[in-house]
Amino acid sequence: MSWLGESAALAVLSFDVDAESVVLAEDPGHAANMTMMSHQTFGPTVGVPRILELLREYGVPATFFVPGWTADRYPATVELILSAGHEVAHHSYSHRSPIALTEDEERRDFERALQALDRVGVKPEGFRTPSWEPAWRTLALLAEYGLSYDSSLMDDDRPYLLEAEKGELIELPVSWWLDDWQQSAYLPPLARNQTRPPSAVATLWREELDAYARYGSLFVLTCHPFLSGRPGRLEAVRALVEHALGRGDVELVTCSEAARRAREDEDLPRRRLAPIELDA
Repeated sequence: MSWLGESAALAVLSFDVDAESVVLAEDPGHAANMTMMSHQTFGPTVGVPRILELLREYGVPATFFVPGWTADRYPATVELILSAGHEVAHHSYSHRSPIALTEDEERRDFERALQALDRVGVKPEGFRTPSWEPAWRTLALLAEYGLSYDSSLMDDDRPYLLEAEKGELIELPVSWWLDDWQQSAYLPPLARNQTRPPSAVATLWREELDAYARYGSLFVLTCHPFLSGRPGRLEAVRALVEHALGRGDVELVTCSEAARRAREDEDLPRRRLAPIELDA
């Protein structure tokens, strides 16, 4: 059976609950900036509960990628996500890009996140790399620890079986156009995007979903509660959910469910990715 089943597209609502980690990973000195820290605190304390209420209202599932930092600092937020029946997945510990870490540093960060998630009762099935920046060694680490899927790469808009050095993973590709950071982030000095009104973001995502359905693709929306948990931005998510449900041929699933269906598809493409070798 095709991973699509009888749907024109599968759609995933995913939320990266970064809290302060995404800012502190750029520069620990930002901890002295009270306004910046309060901006990030909004995500786990206000944004997540508001998002969970929207998901409950429409009866749709979601996947929350949670750094270990967030799990340690806001365990009640993670418990709230779990009690609502949603998936919690691995998103590193400190939200530092693996590209900026040594192999040992990346392993320690990865394992520390597993321990933090375990303390709140989570054994993650999947992973998303901080900033969508895996090193070429990263996926072997995921396979070594038995994770089922990754959602960090951009070489397709359909799932595929990724052959890593120490096992196999389902890749659930992502897209910058389906990321709220590009549309809504204004956070000096880290981001000074020309933000778009919620109506424009909603139109973008609806039109993208229609195109994904036309081409039989996997639509993976990536949002951040410190952005899309705010009233106007959340209305863009609401408009997308209503549009998806109104179509009648798009199924909303978690990342783990999309990965499970992909793995059961005997015709799923198989790939092994390798670094580009440059001459002098």
